[in-house]
Amino acid sequence: MLTLPLEARKPASPLLGVIASARGLQWRSRLPLEKTPVAAAISQRHGLHELLGRILAARGASPDDVPDIINPTLKRLMPDPFAFLDMDKGAERLARAIIKREPIAIFGDYDVDGAASSALLKLYLGAHGLPARIYIPDRLSEGYGPNPDAIAALIEEGARLLLTVDCGTTSHDALEVAARRAVDVIVVDHHQAPEVLPRALAIINPNRQDDLSRQGHLSAAGVLFLLLAATTRKLRLKGFYAAGAPEPDLLAWLDLVALSTVCDVVPIQGVNRAFVAQGLKVMRHRRNPGLRALADAARLNAPPSPHHLGFVLGPRINAGGRIGDAALGARLLSTADVTEAERIAATLDRLNRERQDMEAQMLQEAAGAAEAQLAADPECPLIVVASETYHKGIAGLLASRLADQFQRPSLVIAWDDAGGHGTGSARSVQGVDIGRAVHAAVEAGLALKGGGHAMAAGVTVSRADYERFREHMRAALSGETALARLNSSFEIDGVLTAAGASEELLEQVEQAGPYGAGNPQPRFAFASHTLAYVKPAGASHLRCRIKGPDGTTLEGVAFRAAGTPLGDCLIAAGGRVLHFAGRLNRNCWGGRESVELMIEDAADPLKQHPA
Repeated sequence: MLTLPLEARKPASPLLGVIASARGLQWRSRLPLEKTPVAAAISQRHGLHELLGRILAARGASPDDVPDIINPTLKRLMPDPFAFLDMDKGAERLARAIIKREPIAIFGDYDVDGAASSALLKLYLGAHGLPARIYIPDRLSEGYGPNPDAIAALIEEGARLLLTVDCGTTSHDALEVAARRAVDVIVVDHHQAPEVLPRALAIINPNRQDDLSRQGHLSAAGVLFLLLAATTRKLRLKGFYAAGAPEPDLLAWLDLVALSTVCDVVPIQGVNRAFVAQGLKVMRHRRNPGLRALADAARLNAPPSPHHLGFVLGPRINAGGRIGDAALGARLLSTADVTEAERIAATLDRLNRERQDMEAQMLQEAAGAAEAQLAADPECPLIVVASETYHKGIAGLLASRLADQFQRPSLVIAWDDAGGHGTGSARSVQGVDIGRAVHAAVEAGLALKGGGHAMAAGVTVSRADYERFREHMRAALSGETALARLNSSFEIDGVLTAAGASEELLEQVEQAGPYGAGNPQPRFAFASHTLAYVKPAGASHLRCRIKGPDGTTLEGVAFRAAGTPLGDCLIAAGGRVLHFAGRLNRNCWGGRESVELMIEDAADPLKQHPA
C-alpha cells in the first residue's frame, strides 16, 4: 500500500478534541487515515463488522492476514522447529536421553514463564516414563539464572543432562562447571544474548545474534514447545513409539504455553496467537490440577481469558518467587496430586495478598521519589528510585507501576542489608529498549550483571558504581525516551455509546483476539456521557455507572484509580458529563453475563479545544 513519507504526513487531530485528559494524555484514533481503505477492504472481503475491520487494520493486518487472525491454528502458524540454531543438536540429545533413560535436571527461572516451562518439560519427560528434578533458584539469595553451586549440586545428585529454561544464555560461569564435569547442557531461552555465549551443547534462543529463525517474539515456553515437537519427531523416526511407548499429546499442554506467553508480555503475533487461542481452549477443560486449583483459589468463575492469565493467575504464581518459595509455581503446574495442588494454590493466594499489601506501601514511597525527580527535571528520560526499604522481589512490580503512571521507563533498585550492592528491575514504554541499555551497562563495567529484553530488564549494581550507572542509563535512553514521549498518545479504536456496547459487539471484537502485547485490546471512547455514580470498591478501585444521551446505562470500573489523577477526576465529576475511554469486558457474576467498561481515562469536554 502506498504511504506518505513521514515528513509529508499531517498529525491526526485529537479524537473528540481531547488534548489533555485526566491522565494528561492526548486522545487519537489508533487507525491512521491512510489505512482507512485497508479497514474497509477487510470488512467487505470477509463480511465483518466495520468496527472489526478498523481494529484489524489498525494492528497492521491486511485482507490476506484475516483468516489466520480470526482462526489462528498451529497447523498454519507454527514455524519449523529446525529453523532454530542448535535445535537439531538439542532435540537429538534430549531424544537420546529419553531412550537411554538418563537422569535429567531442569533449571528454571522463578517467574511464570520459568515455572510454566519447567512444568511443561517435566510433564513431557514424565509422559515418557522419565522422572526429572526441577530446580528453581531463590530470587533473594541466588538471583536470576544458573549459578555454579546449584549446577554442581545437580550434577552431584546424578544429573547427566541439564536443561535450563527461561535462563542460561548469559550464564558463563555456571555452565562452565557443567562443561568441566562433561555434563551436557541444553539452554532453552528467549532473552537477549551477548555476542559471546557460554559453553553448552545447544543454546536454543531465537534472540541469539546468529539465529535467523525470526521468532524472537516467543516466550521461553514457546521455544520449549518447539524443542519438544522436534524431540518427538526424532523419537518417532528412531522407532521409539513403534516399540510400544505411547506418543504424548503436546497439544494437551498448550495451557501452560498460553500462560507463559501472556504473563511474559511477549507480542501476541505469529504462532503466539495460536498458542494463546488454542491454549485457552485447553485451559477451559480444567485438566491441569494446579491451574484448576489456582483458578478456584482465586474465585475465577468465568471462562479463562488473557486478562485472567495476566492479572489473576499469573500474579499468584509469581507471588511464590517474590516473597515466598520460588519453586511453588513449578510444583503447582506439574503436580498430578489434587490435594497438593489445592494446598499450593491456597499458599500462593495468601502470598499474593501479602504481596499486594507490601506493594501498596512501597509504591507510595517510590511514587513520591519519582515525583521529586520529575519536579527537578521534567524531561528526565528514566526514573530511578533506590531504597533499603524496597523488597527486591517486588521491585519489578513497582517499576511497572511507575512506568505506567509517569509514562517513561522506570528502574527500581532494592539495596541489600549490607548496602554493598542492589538488585534492580526495570520496565519500559513502547519504543524504548531498556534491555539493550542494561546490556551496554554490563559490558561497560557499570553493572555487576544484568539482562532482559526491550520492555523489561533486571540488573545488579554496586553502591560504588551507582551514580555512574544511573547517568549511563539516562544518557543511553535519552533520545529514545524523548521520541517516545513526543509520539505518545492514548490510542482509541472507535467511539461508542452505552447503548452500542452490547454483547453482540463484544463478540465481534473478540474475533480479533487473543489480545495482549503487540495486539492491544481495543479501546473505545464514550463521548459526553453522564457519570451517574461513582463509589470506592476495595482498597484502590472505583465502581462507576455512565449514562448515554438516550438514558442507557453502562456499568464500569476504574482499577487502581483511587488517589490517581483519573480517580480524582471521577470523584469530583459525579453527576457531570465527561468523555470516557476504556476497554469492554465480559463480566460474569451470579451465573449472568454482562458487558462492563474498564475505565482507563476520562476528559472534561469543557476543558478541551477541538482542532
